[in-house]
Amino acid sequence: MPEQPAPSADDPFGGRTPTSHERMAGRPWDASYHDGPAPWDLGVPQPAVERVVAAGGFAGTVLDAGCGTGENTLLIAAQGLPVLGVDVAETALATARATADERGIEAEFATVDALHLERLERRFDTVLDSGLFHTLDSGERSEYVASLAAVTEPGAVLYVLCFSDTGPEPGPHPVPRHELTAAFGPGTGWRIESIAPERVGTRFHDNGAPGWLATIERIPAASSDHES
Repeated sequence: MPEQPAPSADDPFGGRTPTSHERMAGRPWDASYHDGPAPWDLGVPQPAVERVVAAGGFAGTVLDAGCGTGENTLLIAAQGLPVLGVDVAETALATARATADERGIEAEFATVDALHLERLERRFDTVLDSGLFHTLDSGERSEYVASLAAVTEPGAVLYVLCFSDTGPEPGPHPVPRHELTAAFGPGTGWRIESIAPERVGTRFHDNGAPGWLATIERIPAASSDHES
């Protein structure tokens, strides 16, 4: 399975194009993990993901896109499912692998750009995006949605947990509902089954920040063309 080239002092982005968030922050995602837990790293799974797991929402082979330190990945893997967690932050992935070994949980982790998931050369039945979608700008979102389509077959299910623009104290990069529906709208190969208000856990919100939990289905190309 091809992985992203490792970052170096000369190229902290490992040969990939920095995301809009990285350009704005002036540093790679990996730097967020250098001085302790990142703001979104709870040290436990997201409560919303725990509820999806409890409801049996994950099945088959699972991809955790933007897995960070792997708490959500390991929760899903503990259910006996084959799971691959991918991220561009090497420090986070090292923590995820160490945690998996410590807990005796079998899970894979790989350094892969979420905008180029086709490099995995694999297919998945269920995909989790917990906190990645809202960090992307509109152009990156279209690339990301196509990237997800490249590693899924019709019938695959995608869960997106992201910040919303509803309610007080929103998280950074809040997403209006219409932007979420547009990203996975007709012609994209995806169909939104539901979007529900949620809370996204962070280290700066006692009860989480306002969010959305979207359940999205991969549809056949013919259906996508018909709906466009």
